[in-house]
Amino acid sequence: MSLHYAILVALTDAPKSGYDIAKQFDESTGFFWRARQSQIYRELGSLKARGWAESEEIAQVGKPNRIVFTITAAGRQALIDWSRKPSEVQELKDDFLVQLYALEHIDLDGLRANILARQERHRDHLAQYQAKFSALEGKRDLNAIGRRLALEVALIYEREWADWSERALAALSPDSLGGRDTVVPITKGGSGHA
Repeated sequence: MSLHYAILVALTDAPKSGYDIAKQFDESTGFFWRARQSQIYRELGSLKARGWAESEEIAQVGKPNRIVFTITAAGRQALIDWSRKPSEVQELKDDFLVQLYALEHIDLDGLRANILARQERHRDHLAQYQAKFSALEGKRDLNAIGRRLALEVALIYEREWADWSERALAALSPDSLGGRDTVVPITKGGSGHA
């Protein structure tokens, strides 16, 4: 998905500044699509050049003027056209999974620490998604239904990773490994031996 569609989605709620969009990304849309503030500002200029958004400068006292962007009819049509295209399934790319493939050649204490850190992040995200999901309880408008469906996928993803982490930690515990806590020693020549 191109960033410009994620920004257009953010603008469908109300006119927003680049700062507002970045904040929304941090609090909601960013659960599914990340972007730096500099990328957002650059993309807003591109959306304006395409005619998909327009901007208005709002004077502020004691602060720089605020530039607020609004989605245009052409921008709404671009979202509709985009929604008609099949979305690509994202390829899994995770260096952590590559580490697991080399399990007997890596530091198991470091791996366990990595799994614990990941488990904590996934549990934190799960709690955040659950709070957002619960806040939509009873709402029946299309936006709420769409957000609940998206959050449902996120909840499944985070719950599965948190549960998997628990199983992985059990499987990689020194007791489960029968004391075979193998770490490949580094020899003077830089090659390791198991």
